[in-house]
Amino acid sequence: MTSIIIPTYNAQPYLPKLLDALKNQSVTEFELIIIDSSSADNTVAIAKKYTDKVIIIPQNEFNHGGTRAKAASLAEGEILVYMTQDALPYNEHTVENILKVFDDNRIGAAYGRQLSYEGTNLFGKHLREFNYPDRSYIREKKDKKNFGIKTVQLSNSFAAYRKETLMQTGNFKDGLILGEDVYTGAKILDAGYSLAYVADAKVYHSHNYSVWQEFKRYFDIGVFHQCESWILDEYGKAEGEGGRYVKSEFAYLLRHHAYHLIPAFFVRNGMKYLGYKLGQNYSRLPHWLIKKLSMHHRWWQ
Repeated sequence: MTSIIIPTYNAQPYLPKLLDALKNQSVTEFELIIIDSSSADNTVAIAKKYTDKVIIIPQNEFNHGGTRAKAASLAEGEILVYMTQDALPYNEHTVENILKVFDDNRIGAAYGRQLSYEGTNLFGKHLREFNYPDRSYIREKKDKKNFGIKTVQLSNSFAAYRKETLMQTGNFKDGLILGEDVYTGAKILDAGYSLAYVADAKVYHSHNYSVWQEFKRYFDIGVFHQCESWILDEYGKAEGEGGRYVKSEFAYLLRHHAYHLIPAFFVRNGMKYLGYKLGQNYSRLPHWLIKKLSMHHRWWQ
């Protein structure tokens, strides 16, 4: 059996389309769990039309790891598929295609390909194309020599876990500011299992982040890497992969003749780097400033 788990908060604009798409999947036998952080809109009422497994938690209890861990402990499925409320299956085979990879007993977790929504800007499109190529692969811990920090890449916007492996490796860690998927991926690799990227299991999922939003996101990534520094110690620094990304993005803009975006390219990447380094050094900053710099400001409470 499969469980599909979706954390929600004020998801009314997304949920009907997402849940209709899941209802029309080629895989029809699955448990649907919605875990909602006390939404102020009609999220819960919409969710209850599709499933009787709607869990409501106080808003201040939500965190990226602990909330997903709670749902995992209640789920009945052998494979747990996680999606975010703003992701949308590409077609009716999205779930089927990510489940197929678990026929291989070595696989502890897998994640699918994310495509840009129509209207995504070039920066958002490049991010998806860089991180989610059109070729599948399987990574083991020994691959860190070639892929460094990318070895542990996972994204809970659309990912699946073998529940037995997830529980064996400690479930999602409670209290992380973000990165619960990467943390869990590293634990799964450390336990001797493999991670799969499944290019034909596709969802739409992208953002048009502003410069300030990207700064805040990278600040939080810096915090995560500082708090869980063992991941960088074991798999390599993020700056190396960041340098490769920046070169790829610049070439992407040139290929699309987007010369007018080159000044924004320098500003964006400078602010991302600044945010990341400030996040890594958050312990030296005053608390009031940290809350202004962080995308997940409630976490600091």
